[in-house]
Amino acid sequence: MSKPENQVRPEELTFDEGSYLVRLARRSVEYYFSTGRLMKPPSDTPPKLLRHGAAFVTITTFYGYEVRELRGCIGHVFAVKPLVRSVIEVAVEAAVSDPRFPPMKRDELEKVTFEVTVLGPLEPLPRNPEQRLSSFTIGRHGLVAKRGLLQGLLLPDVPLEYLWDEETFLAETCVKAGMPPTCWLDEETEFYRFSGRVWREKEPLGDIEERDLSKEYAMLLEKYSASR
Repeated sequence: MSKPENQVRPEELTFDEGSYLVRLARRSVEYYFSTGRLMKPPSDTPPKLLRHGAAFVTITTFYGYEVRELRGCIGHVFAVKPLVRSVIEVAVEAAVSDPRFPPMKRDELEKVTFEVTVLGPLEPLPRNPEQRLSSFTIGRHGLVAKRGLLQGLLLPDVPLEYLWDEETFLAETCVKAGMPPTCWLDEETEFYRFSGRVWREKEPLGDIEERDLSKEYAMLLEKYSASR
C-alpha cells in the first residue's frame, strides 16, 4: 500500500485546525440538507487542510457527555483527495449513506455530535503473529486487516468502548474484515496500523475538544479494576 506524497499527518495539525474540521463536518451536513449538494471547500480553509489527507467522520446521538450512540461513521482510509474535501464528503455520507442506519433527518442536527478522526499513512505490522501483539498501542493506533478482497478497519477509539486488549483488538479487526477472529495468527493475512487524532463536539453545537484516547483507556481500565 503506497503512501501518498505530502499527506497531512495527524501530528502536524494544530488544535484550531482539528476544530475547524469538526465545524466543517457539521456545516457540510447542514449545507447538504439545505441544498441537496455537497459544499465546496470554504475560502477560509487553512492551507494545510488543502493537502491530501485521510479522515473519518463519526456522528453520535447525544444523551450526555459520556453517553453517545453511534448514528453514522464513514471515512477514507487513504489520502486520495484534499483533507478538507474528504471531510466534506464523508460527513454527508456518514449522515445519509451509512448502510447500518436509516438516513439522518434534518431535525436530528441539534441532537447529534460530530467527531473527526484524521488518519496517518498505513504502516505494515510484522508477518510474525507473535510480534504483532507488541507492534501497536491501544489509544494511539487503529488497525487494518487485509487478505485478498477482504479488508476491515477499526479506528483507534473502538477498543475503548469495549476495553479490548491487544489480542482482542486484532481478533475484532479480523471479524470486521469478514474473516475468522484467529486470522491475525495467519502470516498470509496482512495487518497495518495507523496513527489517529480525534476531535469532537463536547455536546451538540458545542465547544470542540481533542480526545486523549490513551488517557481515556487508562482511566477506563482503572475504573473497571476498581469495580471488580
